[in-house]
Amino acid sequence: MTQQRTTRAARPRAATLERRKEILQAALELFGAKGFYNGSLAEIAEVVGMTHAGILHHFGSKNQLLLEVLAYRDQADVEHLENRRMPHGLGLFRHLVHTAFTNATRPGIVQAYAVLSVEAVTDDHPAKDYFVGRYQILRDEVAAAFAVVCADYHLDPADERVRDAAAGILAVMDGLQIQWLLDPQHVNLARASQFALEAMVSAMVDPRPSPLYSDGTPPPTATVPLSHPHLENP
Repeated sequence: MTQQRTTRAARPRAATLERRKEILQAALELFGAKGFYNGSLAEIAEVVGMTHAGILHHFGSKNQLLLEVLAYRDQADVEHLENRRMPHGLGLFRHLVHTAFTNATRPGIVQAYAVLSVEAVTDDHPAKDYFVGRYQILRDEVAAAFAVVCADYHLDPADERVRDAAAGILAVMDGLQIQWLLDPQHVNLARASQFALEAMVSAMVDPRPSPLYSDGTPPPTATVPLSHPHLENP
């Protein structure tokens, strides 16, 4: 009898998890197509054959659904990795190249991430803290990988150089994704991402003088402000 009760209890839980996954997938596609504010819970409910109240039963609120959609997307990036943890050193950069090749086969997920990350720069967006934290973690992970690689090559670059390279790699990957989404016929996401990553890692371990200024043109030296006064409220 006990085993039968356990089996009956497990079935609803499995069904609930599957239902939540269906909702997350539908929300991911809708938010990617319309953005968070323009995509409604009613539309998501219609896709999965539920009511608006049914969606709220599973996730509580639209904001909470968005955060769980982002967590669901994150899991897709690491599910093929051992222990679902990011590798270190050169392994991390190989993983980023692999991610670019994978992203080229899943435009829906890429579009959702691009749309939501851009929306999140606005005030009071429910995913702003998520993206601020995510980029901080990614910059730290890439910077740590650069430190490992530089140590392997007996280099000791300035901390600013490592941090700038980490931010640059993330910017290049995200920027290429946007170009690819807009014009996939003329932008090869996988190949361009691999080229950029290999070039930036090579520049870090073999810091030759830049050809940009080899003709004597001085590099820019102006101090760039860290804040954005034009975006601040008066």
